[in-house]
Amino acid sequence: MWFDEIGEVFEMFRGSFPLSFLFFVPILIIISPVSPVNAAQEFGVYRMQQFDLQGSSFGCKNSVINMEARAIDSKMLTRRCAVARLQDVTMPKYRELMSQNAGALLVILPKNLSALSLEEKQHLQSLEQELLQEAVSVPVYFATESEFLNDIYLDVQEGNTGDNAPTAWEALLSSATANGFQLVISGSPAEPLPEFEVANIQGHLSGYGIEEQLPTIVITAHYDAMGIAPALSYGVDSNGSGVLLLLELVRLFSKLYTNSRTHAKYNLVFLLSGAGKFNYQGTKRWIEDNFESAEGNMLSDVAFVLCLDTLGAGSELNLHVSKPPRDDGAGGRFYKHLEDIAKENFPDVKIGMVHKKINLADEMLAWEHERFSIKRMLAFTVSHLDTPKSSDRTTILDTRERVSTPVISRNILLVAEALARQIYNLTSQGSFQIFTDTLSVEDPVIDSWLDYFSSVPRAAQLLKPDSELVVTLEQTMGRYLKDVRKTLVKADKRDPEFVFYTGAEYVMNAYNVKPAVFDLFLAVCIAAYLTLTYFFAQNFRLIYSTLKRTVTPLSPKSKVQ
Repeated sequence: MWFDEIGEVFEMFRGSFPLSFLFFVPILIIISPVSPVNAAQEFGVYRMQQFDLQGSSFGCKNSVINMEARAIDSKMLTRRCAVARLQDVTMPKYRELMSQNAGALLVILPKNLSALSLEEKQHLQSLEQELLQEAVSVPVYFATESEFLNDIYLDVQEGNTGDNAPTAWEALLSSATANGFQLVISGSPAEPLPEFEVANIQGHLSGYGIEEQLPTIVITAHYDAMGIAPALSYGVDSNGSGVLLLLELVRLFSKLYTNSRTHAKYNLVFLLSGAGKFNYQGTKRWIEDNFESAEGNMLSDVAFVLCLDTLGAGSELNLHVSKPPRDDGAGGRFYKHLEDIAKENFPDVKIGMVHKKINLADEMLAWEHERFSIKRMLAFTVSHLDTPKSSDRTTILDTRERVSTPVISRNILLVAEALARQIYNLTSQGSFQIFTDTLSVEDPVIDSWLDYFSSVPRAAQLLKPDSELVVTLEQTMGRYLKDVRKTLVKADKRDPEFVFYTGAEYVMNAYNVKPAVFDLFLAVCIAAYLTLTYFFAQNFRLIYSTLKRTVTPLSPKSKVQ
């Protein structure tokens, strides 16, 4: 009978139990629902900003992680890495993590930041601003949402249910059955870059006449960007749009200056400055170098300085000044030109003037033009923003979707036409437009630049003088301008104005592990299993005969009796 055959199989394994037990191991591994491939995964993460500015430290001071992942609402976060979605992270919650001595924080960002609701965008921008003002002593990382990260998040959330279990036994059982993850970022801690060089790129168009005797107009824009994580800081609007406007002004006016009939009696100096988001350090050094230059002061006869900042969106164009300009002065005339051109060609655009005095007690200057105004030069900034404190200037949300090609094209024409009327003294010429036909602005060119800016993070600490972006900007200016050169800025070794740190993008490893209490459960289960197996093997004949009598049917003779 079949039961006798099973008995023979048991007898075969009983004779060589230790070896026959190994027969079941590969079978158990094959049918196990746990995949060894998923036991360890790696993914890219972006470290929070870290820099020193004028003796003060900002951002995240640590970078190394080797700790267990826990949900942000867990009660036990000491020396553990809190994992949370963006909407779960608030400043009160962050301060609570610090009070619990949490070891690190990993924030999972949505795949498409532009698809966030207005409330979610405001939450992220507010979080960026406040975190950068905090003394962040633990590693803070950001990661883009993925299927694996979602699994980690759900698993740590499930493990967190044990903290809220009604009984100690249920809490212990929940801890033992939950999946855990060990998050590891190896390598050396972030280190300062004391020899880091910031590049300024300058070039000029010489006016008609004796160059040294002609007035100069300086047009400048800083090319770096800022966000909570350097590797996510694209700054397409602030200040990619300003750089794009400057490059288009370079192209348009270089055509005018190559024609003897339109060669103006003004020198035009174009400057792309570095480290603009760090209190305009590149601009500061450029001004100092030119005032102290033995070859002749380029800034000795400056008519005005035009700064371009954040011009890729909105229906407003504001002229930011440190001192209200006189109506008959260069600043007043330029503002009047902007108003006239807007009325003639762009009636939907609102032109405004914003006056803000320079507060020398502030650690950070509001606008780039204030660097020039401190040196008593007439300077102003054109921007669609109405305040320098706008969080739109320092956010990782500043991506390609935030800017509009038609708006940038419109702003290029507004600024170019106003500048042309200024240098050619065309105030009384009536309504007309200079930049048409061969001098028109081409939208495909604008799109190409915007796509390029949105593909390269432009945090200052990522832009070395020989980086692709800096070289591309230098080559573009060299195509149209004279004497294009790159000047390098280093921080003072004794009292550095700025210090950048290594480490913006890392690879994080996540290892699927069980908590320590699982080892206790596993040891108890193994001991019980071995005990039962031992007694089963020692008393196999008794168990076998008992089972045989139980299941063997009675013979016909026994039934008759």
